[in-house]
Amino acid sequence: MNQTTMNHPSPLFASFLVAAGGGTGAVLRYQIGRAITALFPGASGSFPWPTLAANVLGSLAMGVLIGWLARGGGAIDSEPWRLLLGVGLLGGFTTFSSFSLELVMLWERGAALAAVTYAMVSVIAGFAGLFVGLSIMRVAA
Repeated sequence: MNQTTMNHPSPLFASFLVAAGGGTGAVLRYQIGRAITALFPGASGSFPWPTLAANVLGSLAMGVLIGWLARGGGAIDSEPWRLLLGVGLLGGFTTFSSFSLELVMLWERGAALAAVTYAMVSVIAGFAGLFVGLSIMRVAA
């Protein structure tokens, strides 16, 4: 059975690609954290180096992936690769890479106000959501 129709995987196969990539990305993120903590044991409590490393590496990888796919990806069907590597692997590794891509795409399309708004709302609402969630759990305790 052909998994693609008009260059798009079926919803079930697309979900499999995202899940396989996401699980792999999550494991890689965990291993990056372990490696950084092992290499720099004194720095683990003073600054979130593992998270910073994952965010920067994930953003770099997303840029390489999207640039490669935009150039034709070696003349391959790019949608399965985008799902497996971009949405799945890098999404599981760090959603910051997706945030970075979306922000840059808005900026490059000339939507500077939307890009700045997206960045500010994402950071502020993210902090607010975390704070509210923690507050709810602290009150419930």
